Amino acid sequence: MPGRNLTREEARERARILTVDAYDVHLDLRSAAVPVDDGTAGTFRSRTTVRFRCSEPGAATFLDLLAPAVHSVVLNGRALDPAEVFDGSRIAVEGLAEANELTVEAECAYSRTGEGLHRFTDPVDGETYLYTQYEPADARRVFATFEQPDLKAPFTFSVTAPALWEVFSNSAPEGDPEDGGPDGEGLRTWRFAPTLPISTYITAVVAGPYHVERDHYRRELPDGTVLEIPLGALCRRSLAKHFDADEVFTVTKQGLDFFHGAFDYPYPFGKYDQAFVPEYNLGAMENPGCVTFREEYVFRSKVTEAAYEGRATVVLHEMAHMWFGDLVTMQWWDDLWLKESFADFMGTFALVEATRYQAGWTTFANRRKAWAYRQDQLPTTHPVTADIRDLEDAKLNFDGITYAKGASVLKQLVAYVGRDAFFEGARRYFRRHAFGNTVLGDLLAVLGETSGRGADAMAEWSRAWLQTAGVNTLTPEVAVDGDGRITELAVVQEAAASHPGLRPHRVAVGLYGRDASGALVRTARAELDVTGARTVVAELAGQPRPELVLVNDDDLTYCKVRFDDASLAALREGLGDVAEPLARALAWSAVWNMTRDGVLPAREYLALVLRFAGRESDIGVLQSLHQQAATALDVYVAPEHRAEAGRQLADGALRELRAAAPGGDHQLAWARFLARVASSPEHLRLVRGLLDGTEAVDGLDVDQELRWTLWQTLAAAGAATAADLAAELQRDDTASGRRLQLHALASRPTAEAKAEAWRSVVESDELPNALVEAQIGGFQQAGQRELTAPYAERYFAVLEDVWEKRTIEIALRIVSGLFPRLQTTPQTLAATDAWLEGRPDAAPALRRLVLEARDDLARALRAQECDAAAA
Repeated sequence: MPGRNLTREEARERARILTVDAYDVHLDLRSAAVPVDDGTAGTFRSRTTVRFRCSEPGAATFLDLLAPAVHSVVLNGRALDPAEVFDGSRIAVEGLAEANELTVEAECAYSRTGEGLHRFTDPVDGETYLYTQYEPADARRVFATFEQPDLKAPFTFSVTAPALWEVFSNSAPEGDPEDGGPDGEGLRTWRFAPTLPISTYITAVVAGPYHVERDHYRRELPDGTVLEIPLGALCRRSLAKHFDADEVFTVTKQGLDFFHGAFDYPYPFGKYDQAFVPEYNLGAMENPGCVTFREEYVFRSKVTEAAYEGRATVVLHEMAHMWFGDLVTMQWWDDLWLKESFADFMGTFALVEATRYQAGWTTFANRRKAWAYRQDQLPTTHPVTADIRDLEDAKLNFDGITYAKGASVLKQLVAYVGRDAFFEGARRYFRRHAFGNTVLGDLLAVLGETSGRGADAMAEWSRAWLQTAGVNTLTPEVAVDGDGRITELAVVQEAAASHPGLRPHRVAVGLYGRDASGALVRTARAELDVTGARTVVAELAGQPRPELVLVNDDDLTYCKVRFDDASLAALREGLGDVAEPLARALAWSAVWNMTRDGVLPAREYLALVLRFAGRESDIGVLQSLHQQAATALDVYVAPEHRAEAGRQLADGALRELRAAAPGGDHQLAWARFLARVASSPEHLRLVRGLLDGTEAVDGLDVDQELRWTLWQTLAAAGAATAADLAAELQRDDTASGRRLQLHALASRPTAEAKAEAWRSVVESDELPNALVEAQIGGFQQAGQRELTAPYAERYFAVLEDVWEKRTIEIALRIVSGLFPRLQTTPQTLAATDAWLEGRPDAAPALRRLVLEARDDLARALRAQECDAAAA
């Protein structure tokens, strides 16, 4: 990978001898207004002055910097030769004094990969937009830095840019921008107030002719002082007509109210700007005072309520980081969970407590946990507290364990220590470690205090939940007497052979039977601690034998759930009859995990979707079912049954589309799903008719985003030409339109389309990150296995070269996105094993990605065997 890979040991040594007092960073971005035609994004001038102390005068250290050129390095007034001290990614400095000042003048590169300072030109109006993205270690692409989270410091930024631009950073500007002067006609310089001490990876600059909307938040604190927080929301000008800033501000204020009440620590970073930026690699980033989001959260067309709920959750997730992550930061990436698990948990907690989105925990159980369960069953799973040796490890640790499993475990922790003790622990944690760095023990210490459980109990809980990997499975065992009453109900706990540990679980067990209307409703519930391999639920003895026993009712713990035979039979006949949305979502989650595990045949899962998904009231759950059904069809259904299963799914989708309430969320979701699974001539004619207006569904608005979805269907089926897609682009010649057109072009079932997609992604680095992602997304299509089969061998041949030469963000996309996942054959599995066995010295992060893809492939083969064996 480009750039030296900072190790944990190097970071520890640097932190041992250094204390950073302040950074002063000036960025001259005037070049961004000048187009470049050399295939690069161009360069800008960066000047950094960093003041730091050294506890061992005379020692040597290094700063991190990824830059095409360094013009000067001055240490304590002494000029150093850049050719001698700069190796392309590090600046070596020796003979340090007790107090030091280092100034570095560098020529840094704008990014097209979303790493560092990303440069984007809007095709609608030709305007240029810039933003930074650093986590875990890309501030070094913009200024010279000690790039590790525990060397916090105040930052003072100044930025020279075109006069008509808006410029934002973590702090508010100090006064009005200054005119550029004689050598800078049409320029202005913005000077920002010093930040409070923060880590390098959460510093930020956003610059360009952004559309800005403003509001403010006001709160009286317990001591009588009034907190005033200026609010900003910004997006590209060409998106302004779609921007619902008022809704963003509403959720923002609700979140600030909630977190101030819960944490009893005033928001410390002054203003609160939220920038929706183009070609963003992540969902969002918690830069204090200047949060960045992917601009897809500015909805150009109709979306379902689940999309609004999802955006609100992300807004609150990032806001939680202002405390968990920005105010108090993990010492090193081993404890990334100290911010991400908490933000994931608190985002949903605040959503349900403070906003109109009351189905947040249902969404969490169905969507976020599905991510965690998948990740935790991979051979590369790891404890929530991970072993992060270096920055490449850190990059891959932003996964379903750190986010969703960690959040699930925290939900269990709240049940274990109690809600009041949990939040009082958070308050003490913030007060005790404000603007500092922490490790696991620091959090456990305060929770041991506030819960009264003490250090030993917290350490035991941590060992069970934070320091071990793998997911347990809980299954009910039910014995009944001749009168049909329960004589004994027990919960059996199992673990995978690879991670055999059993954990203590706080669970609820629900019994469900039919009410007068025929709905499956809870008739009894017991809450208990499950420990060891078998735990008897004494409280439920004597109850009538229910139709359904649901272990982990109310989703209190993190586990996979199985059913006894009678309960599974009841779900086959009546899953859609389960009245309570969360219980129903848990049942759907359980049968999906059974499908992934090769316990339930994939066609049986699809039959459940066909029979009951049309009755699903929760739109987020419905959209998850659509996604999972498509996955089951693509890789879990036995090949000989795939065509018929696909036809049945499409028929069912069309039936539900016509039955759905006109203009509603469910109608839109079924239209998208029909487009996803349509393949027969009949269904493709309908898709074409919806596009050209010869077909209509009452209430369905075929808006621009839906049009691209339908064109994607036709393109993948060979029913759309390049000219068709070019004509659609003329209707929508925007950044989104160009990305979606490229995706559709790569989807076409021709050798030429696949060759062009492969060349532009693998053999060239000319495309920006968003278009790389579009090409990869279109390349592999379920109905084109024979066409893409020859690329499996080419994939394994280029892996190491890609990993060595491309930035980690692009390499991740290529390695994961182009793995031949649809070539679900023993031959592909053998080829993957041969690569792994033949490359023991490949980069550990690269091997991890291939191992994970290999596991998904092996799982698909097992699921296909299960499906083939089913009657």
